[in-house]
Amino acid sequence: MLTGLRDLDILDEPLEARIGIAPDVALLVQHNTVVGWSLPDPALHLTTGFASPDPARPLPATRLLFTACMDLVTSPLLDHVRDREPTALARLRALDHALRDQREDRHRAEALRSLIATYVEDHAT
Repeated sequence: MLTGLRDLDILDEPLEARIGIAPDVALLVQHNTVVGWSLPDPALHLTTGFASPDPARPLPATRLLFTACMDLVTSPLLDHVRDREPTALARLRALDHALRDQREDRHRAEALRSLIATYVEDHAT
């Protein structure tokens, strides 16, 4: 599940509602206000550009790579990458290598690789 929240303080109280607005997309409501959104299966929707996503279910390996990518492009790990900390850069390079080597679910792996390619170019080379 991928969730976007207006503010982390929202986590201090339970949500009032989850309102589906499209297949696999819901708005999160607290105190009669939309406070975020959720996407239950973000790996299903991975694609590059404006291409249509693959209708097949993502492989478990793709889901793991998606999670690793999200970790690398959000704080605190992103801060470590930007600071060129060796452990974070090694993790970035390993993820790039894993995405290059994934032979199945290739379109999704390429979409993920395009996400981190800039970080590899800017920080790990």
